[in-house]
Amino acid sequence: MTTDDQPSAADPGYAAALDTAEALLGFRLERFLGPTPGEPANGADFKRIATVHAFGDVWPRTEHLDTRTRALVSVTIAATLGVLEPLRGQLRIALNNGATKEEVVEVFLQVAAYAGVARAFDGYQVAAQVFGEGLER
Repeated sequence: MTTDDQPSAADPGYAAALDTAEALLGFRLERFLGPTPGEPANGADFKRIATVHAFGDVWPRTEHLDTRTRALVSVTIAATLGVLEPLRGQLRIALNNGATKEEVVEVFLQVAAYAGVARAFDGYQVAAQVFGEGLER
């Protein structure tokens, strides 16, 4: 697929994954998925495959983990890894899907105990910014 293709026409799974992402995040992902200067053509393939895997294959799996629980697990993983921009998205998903701010704070306490206070504090700074967005439904 080239970056000029329309996702829905070229890959219905990609279009469905983008719709799932929008339902979880509250906004469309396309603004983050366009080509960047100097990016090779197969960069679009990476973005499509990653999007389909996360939002088409994994997030819809609610039989054993509901979306709220999956979101809190994802917040924990992103905070532990120290990937702050993905953490911002995971926090939005959590708050948009039933997690409370208090539960998110408890996640950071858990991260502090098992991954380190410095890592948890860095992530919590992102959480504090996201809390200010007023996303909870």
